[in-house]
Amino acid sequence: EFGVLDLKTRNYKKVDTGLLKHDRYGWTGAGSVYCIAFSEIKVPRILRVDIDSGKVDVIHESQKISIDSGYFSIPQKISWPTSHGDTCYGLYYKPANKDYQPPKGELPPLLVRAHGGPTGGYAPILDLKLQYFTSRGFAVLCVDYRGSTGYGKQYRHRLRNMWGVFDIDDCSSGVKHLIDIGEVDKDRICIDGRSAGGYTTLACLTFTDVFKVGVSHFGVTDLQGLMEDTHKFESRYLDNLLAPLDNGGREICKQRSPIHNIDKLNTAIAFFQGDEDKIVPPSQAEMMYNAVKSKGLPTMYVLFQGEQHGFRKAENIKASLDGEFYFFGKVLGFEPADKGIEFPIDNL
Repeated sequence: EFGVLDLKTRNYKKVDTGLLKHDRYGWTGAGSVYCIAFSEIKVPRILRVDIDSGKVDVIHESQKISIDSGYFSIPQKISWPTSHGDTCYGLYYKPANKDYQPPKGELPPLLVRAHGGPTGGYAPILDLKLQYFTSRGFAVLCVDYRGSTGYGKQYRHRLRNMWGVFDIDDCSSGVKHLIDIGEVDKDRICIDGRSAGGYTTLACLTFTDVFKVGVSHFGVTDLQGLMEDTHKFESRYLDNLLAPLDNGGREICKQRSPIHNIDKLNTAIAFFQGDEDKIVPPSQAEMMYNAVKSKGLPTMYVLFQGEQHGFRKAENIKASLDGEFYFFGKVLGFEPADKGIEFPIDNL
């Protein structure tokens, strides 16, 4: 919500902008505030808000799109019990496509999403890459596992020394919750993630039997390698999330790294990676891909030229979405409606 607090009187006045989330505020000194605003079905936009009158002007929209709202899924904020008596939170999106209805009595497949950071978080704002899946029949659960931002300091600090434990517990317990209340098909559970979320994805696939298939986008496979080779800004970041390497961290990294526990993995995995990624270098994905391939499990590795940590070229963003959906279809046994899409898959 957008509001104005008078520091002298302590009076608070809410300003209705018609949008849900506001960020990056800028005060003009002339009675107006600029910000970036988001909603569930509208693209991000720059607003100018007159503090006195409450008048809201849209200065610029990030892009011009014309998509019927009948193709958008509106998220529900949900919570569920998880390990150690804690509660986890997330956003649940049901499948939505105004042109189609599911077969009677059939539950949808579920895609679990693990955010990056790993202390990031999800907001109920328009994400067209997520809507790609909900408009094609998938339910999606965005998990704000313990350690996520947006639920207070204590919740965020729950991930200290527990990355690779609590995030796995929370993703898995979220699946169990949705199965128990009859929302999703227990035999078609998928997971994906980017960067730190890619690590959580790989860890969930390695250390649990909850998921049928997963996709890692520039995800971490070797925690010690990340701690030793990452860029300067995050060079000591993982000391709190795991442990310093010289104080028990090496053993923790070995215990929680997917690449060092490949014997426990029995699940199909696809990998998407940029060849210029300096944060999570291609070697991380390549090690895991080769190990999965050697085990005879279905796998796929797509390396995008000229891409770094997060894909920026439109054709590569589209290819990563199409490739992920194609991989899910081949592993789960359905034929994607989008024609002309094909990627080479090993061991399938």
